[in-house]
Amino acid sequence: MSSTLIIKDLHVSIEGKEILKGVNLELKTGEIHAIMGPNGTGKSTLSSTIMGHPKYQVTKGEITLDGESVLDMPVDERARKGLFLAMQYPSEISGVTNSDFLRSAVNARRSEGDEISIMKFIKEMDKKMNFLEMNEQYATRYVNEGFSGGEKKRNEILQLMMIKPKFAILDEIDSGLDIDALKVVSKGVNEMRGENFGCLMITHYQRLLNYITPDHIHVMMKGKIVKSGGAELAERLEAEGYDWIKEELGIVDDIVEVEA
Repeated sequence: MSSTLIIKDLHVSIEGKEILKGVNLELKTGEIHAIMGPNGTGKSTLSSTIMGHPKYQVTKGEITLDGESVLDMPVDERARKGLFLAMQYPSEISGVTNSDFLRSAVNARRSEGDEISIMKFIKEMDKKMNFLEMNEQYATRYVNEGFSGGEKKRNEILQLMMIKPKFAILDEIDSGLDIDALKVVSKGVNEMRGENFGCLMITHYQRLLNYITPDHIHVMMKGKIVKSGGAELAERLEAEGYDWIKEELGIVDDIVEVEA
């Protein structure tokens, strides 16, 4: 059964300063969407708001998952409902191994008494780590502690593949990756692609879209989605930048505030 994530007329402020000014977006499982845009236009604010970061205040609008509002849900409940955020700067969790963290996360989405067995979990995790070309030692290392930037991003994709959310929000998952790491991370996202999985990718660069082909591309400026299209839109942005969109829409200044 397909799922739908709807963002309607979303306005979001930080410390009284409005960042998002009426975002409208609809995602369905089976689809991959990409959001592009200049720095400071609200892209990361959108991803954090969807996941429920407390510093972002929703002043107007709604976010619904399969018709149910998520705005009053804490972060952990949103995750159990099927939302997943791969952060631009993944946190380190000292004292908690990757395997313990992942098994707890997987079981949090299963009903009581239906927890995944240790043997089944280990078998599945080993398979996914091999697919992502990760050394088996990562299973017993503390979450992201001492990891390079590329290793952290690869670990985020391991979490994605193990947890199997309905919708993943990937906030600049390509940031800081060399070409080999980018290929592996993209391979993991493409492996998840299917009728039970939807994805929203936030990126600055066309190069990610060379490996993960989105169904829809959106451009965000001044806290709104101002243009949508297909792969040809990303190609034109790569070749010409954003000035032609600003001229077409009469946008004078695309960065009006610093995104927190």
